[in-house]
Amino acid sequence: MAFMKGLLITLMLFVLAFTVSAQTPNGNPAARAMKNPVAAAPASATAGAAAYKKYCAFCHGMDAKGNGPLAPKDSNPPNLTDATWIYGSSDGEIFSVITKGAGPNSTMVGFKGKMPDQDIWHIINYLRSLGLKSAAR
Repeated sequence: MAFMKGLLITLMLFVLAFTVSAQTPNGNPAARAMKNPVAAAPASATAGAAAYKKYCAFCHGMDAKGNGPLAPKDSNPPNLTDATWIYGSSDGEIFSVITKGAGPNSTMVGFKGKMPDQDIWHIINYLRSLGLKSAAR
């Protein structure tokens, strides 16, 4: 019984550490290693624009500059077209933030289970088409 309790606590700590690492400022090395499985083609950017409008524009704005009309009061959604990405700017890190949320100090919740992974990758390709700055894809 004590062994099972210890194992359960260890597992919960591991899950917590993994989840928090996705929202660590300065990026996430594990997420950075993920590669976008969707080619950055015009069709993907078009699909991403539609998914962005459906899921993201309310808070981040139609132009992705953080000026969405339905963003929670004082939430200050980030500009998704500039070079400032505190949780990392690689495709994998952006995917991680979209799926898991932006962290405990943010009002952005994760979209895991609410949006297909393919749509998330399309959104990333769409943001890249807008001029998202990044040294790593």
